[in-house]
Amino acid sequence: MEDGGAHADGDAERPDAKGPEAGGSDAERTELEELRGRLTALENERARQSSRSRHHGRSLLGAVLVVLGCLLAPLSVVAAWAADVVGDTNRYVATVAPLASNPAVQDAVANRATDALMTRLDLPALLADVAPADRPRLQQALGGKLGGALEGAVRSFVHDQARKVAASDAFRTVWTDANRQVHSTLDKALTGSGGGAVQLKNDTVTLDLGPLVDQVKQRLVDAGLTPAEHIPAVHADFTLAKSDQIDKVKTYVRLLQLAGNWLPVLAVLLVAVGVLLSVRRRRALVAGCIGVAVTTGILGIGLSVFRVIYLDRLPAGVSPDAAAAVYDALVHFLRTTVRMVVALAVVVALGAWLTGPGRYAGLVRRLWTSGIGAVRGIADHAGLRTGPVGPFVGRYRTWISWLLVVVALLVYLLWSYPTGWVVIGIALCLLCALAVVEFLAAGKPGAGRVVS
Repeated sequence: MEDGGAHADGDAERPDAKGPEAGGSDAERTELEELRGRLTALENERARQSSRSRHHGRSLLGAVLVVLGCLLAPLSVVAAWAADVVGDTNRYVATVAPLASNPAVQDAVANRATDALMTRLDLPALLADVAPADRPRLQQALGGKLGGALEGAVRSFVHDQARKVAASDAFRTVWTDANRQVHSTLDKALTGSGGGAVQLKNDTVTLDLGPLVDQVKQRLVDAGLTPAEHIPAVHADFTLAKSDQIDKVKTYVRLLQLAGNWLPVLAVLLVAVGVLLSVRRRRALVAGCIGVAVTTGILGIGLSVFRVIYLDRLPAGVSPDAAAAVYDALVHFLRTTVRMVVALAVVVALGAWLTGPGRYAGLVRRLWTSGIGAVRGIADHAGLRTGPVGPFVGRYRTWISWLLVVVALLVYLLWSYPTGWVVIGIALCLLCALAVVEFLAAGKPGAGRVVS
């Protein structure tokens, strides 16, 4: 019994003995939990800092790539132009063919041919050899001036014949055929080697007018100046372009020609990768598109500025009007591409902004949907129904919208030489198609039935 009492007393005292230990264990556990909480908070903060650091590094790299893509955009346009002019014969001929019908070019060609012929005309000897039967006809052609002011009369007569030849269909045919034939040697002309009708001499790109001079000589003979047929072959050079920096220009053109169509692909890839690496991708896309539009627009402004500088530095013997016509023709495709790239970049930037979470973008979208919804409501009140098409479009509206975007993109990519107006036209067509989809999908759930 004593042992049992002892055990009972011991059991009764045991909780009191364990009380301090239990209290100490709770305090330790509380402190341990606090330490664990602090450790977890520190680890989370470190993870957040590491994540922010990685995101900051990715965003910085993305920004660098976007900037590089924007800087390469104008060079890509020039590279595509250089490769296209040199590599596509039909494109080159289509570029220079209108010059044969340009009045300023015709006048310059006629003046150059007249100067070349007049330097080889011995007027007294030639007129002395004119047959008596041809003298009345020649005197009539010269305006009756076989005596005084003979040289001026002959020059005017020769110039009139040269101008008629330059304005004839035959000259346009010769001009087009010659440019088509010499296109294969254009690369040599740009690098300053090789022969052919187009040559590079002393920082000047020239075209031989020998065939036109031969036609003028034949017209002179037909008009009564028969000794003109004894004039030897004349090779008169017509200046297509002249610049004291042409050695540098031809080197740059050669490099851009080698870059060809790869440089535009590289520029697009740089912008795309930069957008994907950015944390705020939509904002990066808008900024990248605006950057491409600005840098390419600067190229377009530079072409106009360079045109003024180029014309101001022409030598005295070159017609400014003809030089301006040649310059405008050669850079026509380049200007068209500049406008196309600017239009495309602005359209993509607007599309990315309008689909974003911005307040003003949301306002525009609400105005869009409310306007189409109002038109849809008027149509419902008028008894117009969409049949089963409305519910179908409403169910698959997202897929249909993306399909329309893909179709618009394919149309742009498959277009041979898209212009800025082509880009705007495709964007407007896409906008109208999306409006139709929104209109069909805005009908009431029970509006699918057809009213008989």
